[in-house]
Amino acid sequence: MSVFTSSTVRPLLIRAVAEALRAIFIEDQYADRVIERVLRQNPKAGSRDRAFVAETTYEVVRHYRLYSAILDVEPKAEEHFWQLVGVHLLLQTDNEDVFRLSEMRNLRPDDIRQRAAALRQQRPYRESIPDWLDALGQQQLGERWDETLAWLNRPAEVVLRTNRLKASREALQQRLASEGIETRPHGPADALVLLRRQNVFATKAFREGLFEVQDYSSQQVVPLLEVQPGMRVVDACAGGGGKTLHLAALMQGKGTIIALDTLVWKLDELRKRARRAGAHNVETRVIENSKTIKRLYDSADRLLLDVPCSGLGVLRRNPDSKWKLSPEFIENLRKTQQNILQQYARITRPGGLMVYATCSLLPSENQEQVSAFLSSPAGNGFEFCTEKTLWPQDEGFDGFYMALLKRKS
Repeated sequence: MSVFTSSTVRPLLIRAVAEALRAIFIEDQYADRVIERVLRQNPKAGSRDRAFVAETTYEVVRHYRLYSAILDVEPKAEEHFWQLVGVHLLLQTDNEDVFRLSEMRNLRPDDIRQRAAALRQQRPYRESIPDWLDALGQQQLGERWDETLAWLNRPAEVVLRTNRLKASREALQQRLASEGIETRPHGPADALVLLRRQNVFATKAFREGLFEVQDYSSQQVVPLLEVQPGMRVVDACAGGGGKTLHLAALMQGKGTIIALDTLVWKLDELRKRARRAGAHNVETRVIENSKTIKRLYDSADRLLLDVPCSGLGVLRRNPDSKWKLSPEFIENLRKTQQNILQQYARITRPGGLMVYATCSLLPSENQEQVSAFLSSPAGNGFEFCTEKTLWPQDEGFDGFYMALLKRKS
């Protein structure tokens, strides 16, 4: 629910949102980084004001196509972005006070309501998605697409993963409550869901490494590998290391985890997170060329391939990504995914296990990639064990796919 009410028409807040939207859509910047910067530039803002800026920016991004169509304009000028905010506030809170502002002088609330009602009869406008992406989802997911897309257009909850190296879930929940953060457990293991959105990064519990922010669906990937303390595990697409740290926790800090990535700055961030989490068995390596991978052949008890993907399953928390994707980009991703499977799979030792995972729901990035790999010479030495697709409509979390393969002895 928005914190904006009829008694709090604040032009400065709307200006902050409008500036953020301009950076996202005109300068092609990432929404999360833009919002972080805007909030950092206003350190004296209260929690309600900060929440308004963040939530309103994300919601306008989420419904950008619908709101732009209602205005019948391709937003470019500052006034256009103010008006997008006005449309959002009217449709979400039925608040007409915002139209007293000079930037909104040409807008008529009744016209906006009528145009919104008409446009919402068409799914691409109702769910505010590019036509090509709507067609792709319909083609690949069929009857599932309509419900899936509706869920992907809802705001995501904030989920924490307890760091077992330092705390139990029950102890973490109590500790967070003492700092004013209320949560509820979800699932059988480590997940805590925030009852309301708050800045958990400012807590002492975070600084002490007691938890990481990680969606519940993402938390289900690593357990599929059935890691044990003392194993040698390779996370070959580690990124910032959310799943690397999950591996370390399940291995009780024993054994070796080699975290690989092509980007140095991501591994630098991973090392900082590992120190905070007390994950001392994590070693980072930059993938400089194919030799980096070949040196690891036949060495890992477990291999995690959390490959680059379209991110279709996480549109709820990254709504701006639907405006940055393209058919060509997804096609190139598919080539990258298959190349990673072909080149990296041999890191798994004979008898070891490998998980292929994406945060996409498209079969062309998921089941079809696994099938293509198993049908290739490189995949002949592997056998399929199981797979799982997590749909946002099932439990209300991110969309994910994961497949478990075993290398033949």
